[in-house]
Amino acid sequence: MPIQYYIVLALVLFCIGIIGVLIRRNAIIIFMCIELMLNAANLLLVAFSKMHNAAATATNSNVGIEGQLFVFFIMVVAAAEVSIGLAIIVMMFRNVHSIDVNFLNRLKN
Repeated sequence: MPIQYYIVLALVLFCIGIIGVLIRRNAIIIFMCIELMLNAANLLLVAFSKMHNAAATATNSNVGIEGQLFVFFIMVVAAAEVSIGLAIIVMMFRNVHSIDVNFLNRLKN
């Protein structure tokens, strides 16, 4: 499968994530859209890693898995972000009884 298909799919996923972050007001949906953008970046990293690995096996080199290592670290950071973010959303819902991010401006006072 050509690399262009992966690039187009990752671009579409990333654009959907950006639109969701900019348009939506629900904090949970915003976190889901951020995760969608991270997964689009992961898809590109794995696709380019696969492409470089295929080129490296032709020359008997040991390069080509760095992208997959970056994906592993991105997934660890995303899991930490989700756990902290959901804890903040739960505490916000307990105190305010809403998860609308526009309501957070009222909490400044």
